[in-house]
Amino acid sequence: MLDALKKLFGSSGGHSSKVAEQRLKFVLLNDRANISPEIMEQIKNDIIQVISHYMDIDKEAMDISLENDANSVALVANIPVSSMKHHGADRSRR
Repeated sequence: MLDALKKLFGSSGGHSSKVAEQRLKFVLLNDRANISPEIMEQIKNDIIQVISHYMDIDKEAMDISLENDANSVALVANIPVSSMKHHGADRSRR
C-alpha cells in the first residue's frame, strides 16, 4: 500500500519525502494498532514521567513510535539519557 501511495504522489528522494513517508507510516501503524495520536502523546508523557524519576533524559530528542511486523505491533522508544539520577538506599526499599 505504501508503494502505491509513493507512486501516486511521486517520490523525489529528498528530505521532505522521507519525512512524509515516516508520517504516513506512523498514521498507518496508528490506524492498524487502533491508537489515536492523543493516546500516543499520553503514552509518551507517561513514559517521560516514569523514566525521569531515574534518569535525566533529552525529552526533545526522544522518539517513540510503533513498528509493525507480520504478526504484531511494537512500541519502540529511543530516549537519549543524559545521566542517571542517584537516589539513596531508601529509594530501593520502596
